Amino acid sequence: MKSKYVFYLIFIVQLSFSQVEDAWIYFNDKPSASVFLSNPLSMLTQRSIDRRLAQGIAIDITDVPVEQSYINQIILSPGITVMAKSKWLNAIHVRGSQTNIQNLGVYPFVNQIIFANHSLNSNGRVKQVSHQVKKVSKNLDALVSYDYGGATNQIEMLNGHLLHQQNYTGQGKIIAVLDSGFIGVNSVSPFQNLITNNQILGGYNFPDANSNYFSRHNHGTMVLSTMGGFLEGQLVGTAPNAQYYLFITEDINSENPVEESYWVEAAELADYYGVDVINSSLGYMDYDNPAYSYQYEDMIGTKTFIARGVNMAFSKGIVVVVSAGNSGATAEPHIGTPADAVGALTIGAVKSDETYASFSSIGPSFDGRIKPDVCAKGQAATVSNTSSAIVTVNGTSFSGPIMAGMVATFWSAVPSLTASQVVNYIKLSADQYTLPTAQKGYGIPDFQFALNAALQLSEYSTDIAFQLVTNPVQNVVNFRMNNTINSGKISLYNSIGQKVIEEEISIDKPFIYVTNLANGIYYYNFESNQNYKGKIIKK
Repeated sequence: MKSKYVFYLIFIVQLSFSQVEDAWIYFNDKPSASVFLSNPLSMLTQRSIDRRLAQGIAIDITDVPVEQSYINQIILSPGITVMAKSKWLNAIHVRGSQTNIQNLGVYPFVNQIIFANHSLNSNGRVKQVSHQVKKVSKNLDALVSYDYGGATNQIEMLNGHLLHQQNYTGQGKIIAVLDSGFIGVNSVSPFQNLITNNQILGGYNFPDANSNYFSRHNHGTMVLSTMGGFLEGQLVGTAPNAQYYLFITEDINSENPVEESYWVEAAELADYYGVDVINSSLGYMDYDNPAYSYQYEDMIGTKTFIARGVNMAFSKGIVVVVSAGNSGATAEPHIGTPADAVGALTIGAVKSDETYASFSSIGPSFDGRIKPDVCAKGQAATVSNTSSAIVTVNGTSFSGPIMAGMVATFWSAVPSLTASQVVNYIKLSADQYTLPTAQKGYGIPDFQFALNAALQLSEYSTDIAFQLVTNPVQNVVNFRMNNTINSGKISLYNSIGQKVIEEEISIDKPFIYVTNLANGIYYYNFESNQNYKGKIIKK
C-alpha cells in the first residue's frame, strides 16, 4: 500500500508540472520602431540617452518597446497568461498548457517559442532528475552573529577607504538593486541617510506588480546596507552618496524561470531611468520543476534568458555586478546564471584575511572564461538587518554589492570612463591579474590602484624616443632609447604611489632589475631632457 501511495504522489507531481508550462515567445519585428526611434525621449529618459552619448553607444531597435498590439493578441489567446516582457530580446514570458502555448505559433508575428522545460524544445535534452522536488534558495544562507563596527575590513580590503578620503563616495552615480525585497529600508536607522537625502529614487515590485518595494523579504535590505548604509562607527557602505533604485524581481516562495524574465524587465527599467550600475545578488541553476533546471554545460554566457539580459545591459553602458553564487562546497561547485554572462562583472567571496571562502562558486564558465572575475569580502561581511542591528553574514550575496558600491565610487572619481573601461581597470588592479584562478578569478581589486591608472592614462607617453621593450616582465625591465637620450633617472611606483625603485639608466645600461618586487602593476617615471611615463606589469 505504501509503494502505491508513493507512486500516486509521484504521478501527481509529474501531472502538475505537465499541466502548466512557462515559455518565452519571441517576435519577428517591431512595426512601430521608426516612430520611437525618431523620438528617443518616448522610450528613454534624458539621463539614459546622455549615458549612451557619453560612451558612444547608439540608440537602436533593441531600445524600442515590444509591439503592444502583439501582446494584446497573446493576452486574448485561450489559457495564456502574460507574465513579463522584454524589449531588448523582443519577447514575452507566458504561462499556460503546452498545447495552448504551442498554438501561439499560428500568429504570423511569432518568430519562435522556447519552453522553459528543455525537453519540450526541438533537440531539447531530457534531464535525469529525482522525482523529489527540492526547494532551492537563490539568496544566501545567512549565518548571523552580532558584530558591531565590523565594516572596516570589507572596505579597506579594496582600498575603498582611500577613495572615500578623497571625497569619492558614489556621488552622481545611480545603482539599481535587483533583489527579493527591502523590508525596513524606509524605517530603520542605517538607511535614514538615504531617506533624508532622497537618495532612493524609486523602484518596483515585479512579482506583485505594484510599487511596494519596501516589502516581501529582508535580503535586499542587507544587500543595500553594504552599499548605502550609514551608521557612523558601526557601518558605512561602499557608496554612501550614490542614489538607488530598488527592484524586487525574486519570488522567494518558488523557483521558476519567470524570475529571469522579471530580472530582465527590471534591468530594462533601470536602463530607462539611466542607472550606471546594476547589482544582482541572485543566481539560477535549479528550479522547482527539475525539467526547467540548468546544467553546468549551459553556463556559456549567452544561452540563458537572464544572461542575455545582462549582456544587453552592459552593451547599453551599464556595469552589471553579479554575485558568483554559494555552491563552492557542493557537488556542483560552478557558477550559475547570470554569473556566467559575458557582460557580468562576477564577484566571488573571500574571508577577512583575503583567502578564498569555501562556499563561493568557482569557475571557469563552461566555455572556459575566467569566472568569477574578482572577489570581495563575503564571509562575515557586515550588514544591517531589518531591526537596525549590525550583524555579520556569509555569502557572495554581499561580496557582490560591496563591489558594486565600489564600482560606483570609482566611477564617480573618473566619470568620463565607459562601462568597459571601468570593468577593465578593476580587473587590471586585482592582485591575481597575471595568474587568475578558478576560485578567485583575477583576485581582489585595489581601487586606489585603479584610480591612479585611470587618472594617469592620458599622461602616458607613446614617444618612440623612450619605450618599454617587453611588457609584462618577470625579472628585468628593458627600455629602448634613441640617440636623443643618453641617460636619466627611472622611478618605479606601486599602486598606492610609494616609490619602490629609483635608479639611473643609460643608453649603455637601459634596464632595471625587479626580481624582488611582488607581482602586479607598477608605474614608471623616466626623467631626462623630457619626462616619460607608463606602466609595467610584473608577473
